[in-house]
Amino acid sequence: MVSRVMDRKQLNQLDSMWKAPGLIPTLIAVMAAFGGWSLLMPVIPQAILDDGRGTSLAGAYTGVFMAATVLTQTQTPRMCRRLGYGLTMLISGLFLGLPTILHVFGTSAGLVLGIAVLRGMGFGALTVAESALIAELVPVKFLGKASGALGVAVGLSELLFLPLGLIIADELGSYAPVYILGAAISVIGSVMALFIPKIKPAPKQGKGGKENVGEPVPGSAASQPSPVAHVATWKLVAIPAVAICTIAMGFGGVSAFLAPAAGEVDPVSGAVVAGLSLSVLGGAQMVFRYFAGIYADRRSRAGDLIVPAMVSGFFGLAMMSAVVFFGFSAWLLLAAAAFYGAGFGMAQNEALLLMFARLPRERTAEASAFWNMAFDSGTGIGSFVLGAVAAAALKPYPAVFAFAAALVAVGLIGAVLDQVVGKHRVSEYHNTRATLRKLGGAVRRRTPEAAVRAARPAKNAVTRLASKEKRAQARQVRQEKRQ
Repeated sequence: MVSRVMDRKQLNQLDSMWKAPGLIPTLIAVMAAFGGWSLLMPVIPQAILDDGRGTSLAGAYTGVFMAATVLTQTQTPRMCRRLGYGLTMLISGLFLGLPTILHVFGTSAGLVLGIAVLRGMGFGALTVAESALIAELVPVKFLGKASGALGVAVGLSELLFLPLGLIIADELGSYAPVYILGAAISVIGSVMALFIPKIKPAPKQGKGGKENVGEPVPGSAASQPSPVAHVATWKLVAIPAVAICTIAMGFGGVSAFLAPAAGEVDPVSGAVVAGLSLSVLGGAQMVFRYFAGIYADRRSRAGDLIVPAMVSGFFGLAMMSAVVFFGFSAWLLLAAAAFYGAGFGMAQNEALLLMFARLPRERTAEASAFWNMAFDSGTGIGSFVLGAVAAAALKPYPAVFAFAAALVAVGLIGAVLDQVVGKHRVSEYHNTRATLRKLGGAVRRRTPEAAVRAARPAKNAVTRLASKEKRAQARQVRQEKRQ
């Protein structure tokens, strides 16, 4: 039942990523995980409110779920290294799905928050394991495209299942069928783990939180060996993490405030515009994440589109703010959503590929964990911060989108500096700048007499070489005479 394992040499001989053993089951597992999450995300808070438990518990459920998700993501690389990707996905899928059925017993605070912890743990481990497994399953030359396909699987699940849960509950007059369906969908992710090759992350080589830079790593087909230098992990992942975190913060604000903002601009068509805008955003996000992956594969390196991605995201959010502030046509929000969705999708893929490329191969699971933590924490913190901005501003919706654009601008500045300054970044070991700095100090301390003495060995070496050549020529002449 388990797919056969290919070594890296065999994988790189494949002419299509779809021939990689275990890729399709992994993508199905991704769709199942995000399907179960999306189906229940709006349903459980609504059920809590319908039972009269109050908005504080409804908000606490989502907050506790995301906190458990991020905390679990910090430990998932260790779990993958010990148990392997398949068993990690099997266990985490069960944690995500089975506790959902317990919601049929009520919406008391202890029960609801306890379920949130268990499901958050499952969701956090599953998302990290799936993202890292993609880098292990496919040839390096197709990693960008495979990462884009991962984004398409996530996007399709969200588009399909986000509205479905509330529709089912409304049609059947009960939330219980939604809980059962959500559990079943999530467990599919566990079943798919049985069809995935038994792979574990490579053993860790770096010590003390530092990485050996210069080794061939996944994420860029152009990765070439270079002199080894020890670099702190945070230096390698900081820029892509900040980029995806800041642009994800904007998504927290857009998902929460786009609908009321559109209604304020156009009370008649606002609801339709908001729904279409969110659909455009989701579609653009999927298409451009996949496009970014194909582009990275063709260029044989990651990161070329990170700056355009952040620019597009910034422009989309700034456009939303301008439309609402000046009262332009609400239909312009469709264009703004397209720009933001395109930037968001490209940034997701580029940030993940950059982390894969910058960390050594044995830290693939850590790269996935850093990316997921930056993404999820950005979404959660963004919702909180932008909600506070809306509460404090005189014109809340333009302020929310403007502040979100400013957050993206921080990530944009970091990405620009990384591309400009990063091209000249060197470590303190085995590099030209450090060597020249040491030699420069030695040269400044030399006296004229020392310089003359330093030149003598070179002159003597030239003399010895010339004498050696003359002796060789003399031997050749003597041999010719004897013949």
